[in-house]
Amino acid sequence: MKAIKGKPFFAGVHFKDMKYLAENAPIEALPEPDTVAISLSQSLGKPAIVCVAKGDKVKEGQLIGTADGAISSNVFASVCGEVTDIKQVKTSDGRTDTYVFINSDHTEEKQYLPPLDFPSGEDIIKRVKDAGIVGLGGAGFPTAVKLTPQTPVDTLVINGAECEPYLTCDDRLMKERSEEIFRGAKYIAKALGVNDIVIGIEANKPKCIEEFEKFDLKVVRLKKIYPMGGEKQLIYVTTGRRVGIGKLPAHSGVVVCNVGTCFAVCEAIELGKPLYEGILTVSGQAVKQPKNLKVKVGTCISDLVAYCGGEEGTLKKLVLGGPMTGSALGGYDLYTRKTTGGLLLMSQSEAKVYAPPPCLNC
Repeated sequence: MKAIKGKPFFAGVHFKDMKYLAENAPIEALPEPDTVAISLSQSLGKPAIVCVAKGDKVKEGQLIGTADGAISSNVFASVCGEVTDIKQVKTSDGRTDTYVFINSDHTEEKQYLPPLDFPSGEDIIKRVKDAGIVGLGGAGFPTAVKLTPQTPVDTLVINGAECEPYLTCDDRLMKERSEEIFRGAKYIAKALGVNDIVIGIEANKPKCIEEFEKFDLKVVRLKKIYPMGGEKQLIYVTTGRRVGIGKLPAHSGVVVCNVGTCFAVCEAIELGKPLYEGILTVSGQAVKQPKNLKVKVGTCISDLVAYCGGEEGTLKKLVLGGPMTGSALGGYDLYTRKTTGGLLLMSQSEAKVYAPPPCLNC
């Protein structure tokens, strides 16, 4: 279906998107690390409850943490090997989470769920929950909860905006795996009981827009502006509906899912694959080779940097995620999660770090 222009959006911020650094880098699979450290807090809500012990042998895709209530998600081993430790580790925001450490034996023995043929809406919701799928746009809200809204909905909006500067992992996924994203969106729409599917893609991704015009859904070309990928902004420019203060998208008859989430749903239904790896961008002017990588959950940040050639020039700031919503890191001894979408190595000119003035900002 031919793309249409989104509704006018008069707020937001214009800046250099810096996507040229990695937008032409095809998705590469990062070689399996020798050790992964998998947090049991892989979604919004409560951490999962560990269900393995030190010394256990696990397979790739095996459940190692069970969801603790509705707002939680199952956690899976991302490699095949031995559980060597279960301990508390400090995270980038200063909290401590429980991590499961697994030494990989570099075999490819997998433990998937059975694929589903012609699943019902209830089957899809159960599979999404069992596979531990969460929103991959950043927030990490358990997707199965989104698929059971408390108010009637009639429209599914797919978020392909990727308005964060530097990040191009969604861009590459849309270019390389558009059919799987579309099929995942159809499964989500079936679970919701809706027929209308809309995808919003920023105008700086013309090849992605062209790719999705081939499918039976409404394609909306979005203005390149931040925060176009925010749920309320995206819903307005694609459907004309407004989400009130304190209200959820479902109150306006809409559910929003990221393209990465749609892809994960497709794999969970058709392959039985749980969510234990993801696509992320390593970029910035202080890394030698910006790349888009498929990465096992629990991979150490240092492995990403090494695979991209290491630092180039002077690294001034290290950011996990995008520059607008990510968090600055103090070093490389941290591990990826389901929702990790980027790692930025920023130079002095990019970070613009100023010495603090003698002012309390009162």
